[in-house]
Amino acid sequence: MRNPEKVLNSLAKHSGNLDYKFEKLYKVLFNEEMYYTAYQKIYSKTGNMTAGVDGNTIDGMSISRIERLIETLRNETYQPNPSRRTYIPKKNGKKRPLGIPSFDDKLVQEVIRMILESIYEGSFEHTSHGFRPQRSCHTALLQMQQSFNATRWFIEGDIKGFFDNINHQVLINILKERIADDRFIRLIRKFLNAGYVEDWVLHRTYSGTPQGGIISPILANIYLDKFDKYIREYIQRFDKGKKAKVHRQYKQYEPRICRLVEQLKNAEDGSVKKQLIKDINGLKLERCQLSSINRMDEDYRRLKYVRYADDFLIGVIGSKEDCKKVKDDIRAFLDEKLKLELSDEKTLITNAKKPAKFLGYDVFVRKSNKTKKDKRGRKLRTIGEKIVLSVTTEVMRKKLTAYKALKTITLEGKEVWKPIPRGYMKDLDDLEIIKQVNAEIRGFYNYYSIANNSSYVNSFAYILEYSMYKTFATKYQTSIHKEKRKRDVNGVFTIWYENKDGKTRFCRFYNGGFKRQKTALNAYVDNIPKTVTITGGRNSLITRLQAKICEECGATENLEMHHVRKLKDLKGKLDWEKRMIARNRKTLAVCSKCHDKIHAGKLD
Repeated sequence: MRNPEKVLNSLAKHSGNLDYKFEKLYKVLFNEEMYYTAYQKIYSKTGNMTAGVDGNTIDGMSISRIERLIETLRNETYQPNPSRRTYIPKKNGKKRPLGIPSFDDKLVQEVIRMILESIYEGSFEHTSHGFRPQRSCHTALLQMQQSFNATRWFIEGDIKGFFDNINHQVLINILKERIADDRFIRLIRKFLNAGYVEDWVLHRTYSGTPQGGIISPILANIYLDKFDKYIREYIQRFDKGKKAKVHRQYKQYEPRICRLVEQLKNAEDGSVKKQLIKDINGLKLERCQLSSINRMDEDYRRLKYVRYADDFLIGVIGSKEDCKKVKDDIRAFLDEKLKLELSDEKTLITNAKKPAKFLGYDVFVRKSNKTKKDKRGRKLRTIGEKIVLSVTTEVMRKKLTAYKALKTITLEGKEVWKPIPRGYMKDLDDLEIIKQVNAEIRGFYNYYSIANNSSYVNSFAYILEYSMYKTFATKYQTSIHKEKRKRDVNGVFTIWYENKDGKTRFCRFYNGGFKRQKTALNAYVDNIPKTVTITGGRNSLITRLQAKICEECGATENLEMHHVRKLKDLKGKLDWEKRMIARNRKTLAVCSKCHDKIHAGKLD
């Protein structure tokens, strides 16, 4: 069996060649090593302990289970199970449907995902950021901030129900352009048509990607890559002129400054020289207050584009009529080529001076006449018309309200925010309360850390902080002042606790500040070689299974991997629980007899 890293790299080598046809991909699915790698990649996710419609979870994973799965693929009797549909709440109070696939299907999908990523990642456009390695919402926002400067109009893109309306035949035809393997294509079609079960009723799916499926994001990117490439070609046709004309009023300063400079060269009197220097600097300062570029130049147009999943933003240097034409052309392309519908109500054309919405941020162009001296001592306007990323009080208010930490009242016509105790948290222990609040603050700050006004997050943290104090006061039937004084350590609210080893530790309230970050969090967009690296090689998970030695009784036979959702769920009273806690593992390789005893509660 070939090493998965070599297999995937051999595919990635041809990724950038759009004319290359990939063959014999289905045979890659017979490679056990691919499933070991897939298992290692996804085993730690807690959702794997949620059963699909077949009632199975990741618990009990074994080498023989993988071998049986490969055999069904080899003889093409493999049939994906329909997803089990459930619903999760959305920010607007509605519910979002979520599909829970069977774990065996997740494993096969992860192998398919790795194959598809190797094939397509090297050919995706640099403007696409969703569900891609080393890319994120932050990389999309920062790319937009760097390339959309001087934009006059925004087009906020919204595709109606994208993930539910992907046309299966269009997707299959797109895949066939690069994949010449009918069996591999048929397998993907099986997943597309698998359907879902809701209230014990099977619903067939005739459009959309598998709900909650591991391959859904990569399939969505393959589908919308057609749109990305269309926009790239559209930009080449749309852009006009090499450089915008210099503004007439700005240009008028040049001869006046030149005349004064000439007079300065010929002046001999010191006082005259001083006056001339003062006049020259005054004219340069006046000129800095003007834009050097004529923004109304009809012979100069530019279009910028960035996409994250099904959200995209277009920046236009041109007229509003140009924007309407762009919007109409996009609607026609999506309808004719991809069978998707552009939402007229949500696809807005916004003047860049006003905020547009993109990935939870307010985006607008801010003009500034501030000047700064360069290395030669010349005063230059340093900001001009730059893109600003902003976190709004409305976003913070909605999040705090969702946490039930905020009450708003109106005083003298103004909205006032009041922190309130979170009653549902008072039954948690002290450490859980402070850890949850810290995680909420860090999570919000991490996402909005690249905002130009990231310091506004301080208001968000202040409400959560005093809501926490009130929660502690409610829990212990005391006052905020007493709770703060009792737990104060060098001016920081601190919770002391004992760890599992009996050692005294402490957890402090977050006080890391909210300084603006200028780089994406844990993501890089540099042009790196398109190679696949499986970090760490074979980890202990598969090695422990292949060792065929039960970690509980020492029996030598085929093993099963016992999984738990979270380590904190273990009480630590039984020997096998203590062993998992001590090794900080959510897995235990055991024989089938010991595994049965664990589930029967009979293993000491």
